[in-house]
Amino acid sequence: MVNKPSETDAVERRDRGRSRPVAEHAAVLGVANLNPFGDLHTLQHLSALFARSLRGVFEPLLRREARIWAEPLVVQRFADYRAERPESLTAWLPMVMAPSTGTALILFDGKFVLELLDQFFGGSGEAPHALPAEFSPAAEAMVGRLGTILAGPLKNAWEPLARIDFRPGHMETSPALLTDFDADDAVVVTRFGIAAGPGKPTFIDIIYPVSALKPHAPSLTGKVHSRAAMPDPAWRNGLTRAVMGVKFPVRSVLAEPMISLVKLMELKAGDVIPISFGADVPVMVGGDRLGTGTVGTSNGKAAIRLTMIERIDEEDYR
Repeated sequence: MVNKPSETDAVERRDRGRSRPVAEHAAVLGVANLNPFGDLHTLQHLSALFARSLRGVFEPLLRREARIWAEPLVVQRFADYRAERPESLTAWLPMVMAPSTGTALILFDGKFVLELLDQFFGGSGEAPHALPAEFSPAAEAMVGRLGTILAGPLKNAWEPLARIDFRPGHMETSPALLTDFDADDAVVVTRFGIAAGPGKPTFIDIIYPVSALKPHAPSLTGKVHSRAAMPDPAWRNGLTRAVMGVKFPVRSVLAEPMISLVKLMELKAGDVIPISFGADVPVMVGGDRLGTGTVGTSNGKAAIRLTMIERIDEEDYR
């Protein structure tokens, strides 16, 4: 349900802190309006769509079934979000949002990354008991691979709202090294829980700067409809021209005589196979019947005059 408190058991939810406001109340905090979008029903709905697609991403990596859900989203200052993060190894992966100039962030807990890395190299999915201070090159490559894999589902989840391509950038282990985020920037935090087996769940955060979402404000404050974003006119016209240039084989079957195997084996050059056909012959386009026509000549060449075109219903292709 959109903007409904998560039904996930409390033991499976990461504590967001007592002072952290949910999105629907963020507009009344102090004098600054962190959330200019209202209740953000649409973005919460898109997060739910994205969460449903994550099973196909992480179950092959974890090699077991997983439960994945979207937490209620939050709007807050980036500095406040950083203060709430635990002081542990974390991958901060920028995701460029094209064609706009905005950049989102995906955060992976270091322990989760190392577990996936161990699984990838044939292990049992165990991370070191004492996490290292930084990621190895192999772990950094794993984070980049996760970003590339998640870019597709993210794009698909946003498709009903806007055409946005997500492209992973250079991972950092400290938010202080992120050049596109300032402490006072307002951000929308979407959180996704992943639980596989009896262990505690891990959480992946995706952060959108409010400034990057402002171009989509009219859609974010509306209702989600099950339709794709309107195509670009130039793209649609180009597609139409390309489709209209596709060529199809047109043929007509005048006759299909049947002869026995004995006669077929006795055939020799000069033999005549009698055929007969009616006034109208079928006209085919590919493997479908276009209609019927009459055999004749045109400009000295054999031709067929169409006498009837058959209507093809959509149900024939279902």
